[in-house]
Amino acid sequence: MYTLDRALVLGAGGPVGAAWMAGLACGLRRGGVDLSEADLIVGTSTGAIVGAVLATAQDPDRLATPVRPDTNSTPPQVDGRRLGEAFAVLGNAASNPAEAWRRVGQIALAAETGPEQAHITRMRAMAGTDQWPDRKLLITAMDAETGEQEVFDHAGGAPLSSAVAASTAFPGIYPPITINGRRYMDGSLRSATNAALAAGARTLVVIDPQAHLFPRELLRQELAVAAAYTVVTIEPDPASIRAFGSDLNDRTAWEPAYQAGLRQAAGATEQLRLAWKAGSDMD
Repeated sequence: MYTLDRALVLGAGGPVGAAWMAGLACGLRRGGVDLSEADLIVGTSTGAIVGAVLATAQDPDRLATPVRPDTNSTPPQVDGRRLGEAFAVLGNAASNPAEAWRRVGQIALAAETGPEQAHITRMRAMAGTDQWPDRKLLITAMDAETGEQEVFDHAGGAPLSSAVAASTAFPGIYPPITINGRRYMDGSLRSATNAALAAGARTLVVIDPQAHLFPRELLRQELAVAAAYTVVTIEPDPASIRAFGSDLNDRTAWEPAYQAGLRQAAGATEQLRLAWKAGSDMD
């Protein structure tokens, strides 16, 4: 039944969530739990950034402070009106999610959010590399025209930075990214974690920076599909939530969120150590 020993799922959470996950991963590594050893890493939205760093065996400490491409890079250009439209559609998506995703895609394509290449450049700087790892890494996105999920990996023909840029391209904040002639937007629009993609793993660790903000029913359904023998979910503790503040896109909270992840790792290490070791010991 199981084809993988250990899988790691990294969820969406804006720049603040990325910083927290990086701090958590760094603290866990210091405590003897190296998440980069996972046989499979699934990254969604900013989880794709941290996933790329871990899968390519970089030190997550490189994300202790925000990474900036260079002084000549184009800053993000938020289209507030389109962003508001996207949230309004998503807020009423329950009755017909497929149609809502298509409508949000139309909004994303119409938004004035600056050039695609600028966002790809930003994500290349964040991920620290443009080369896919040998380790299995899945990065989720959504087709902006059809609303269908797309999962990028090393065989998909897209540079790693383009896949990460597509997965983080939230409508109204960043432009949809062109890959193989299609335009793609943020992978979290369908699911904050896409944990079902980790089906086949004995041990599954899900790190969800937005767990305190949304109902857990979808994640429970995805975990049922994944059907791992051991599941560990990690979400922000009260101290981390306070460090996040009210806006997960507020980059001034980056360093406090990273430090909160480091602190939370002390308790999470004990929670994870046995499960992570057991996953590696299984035949």
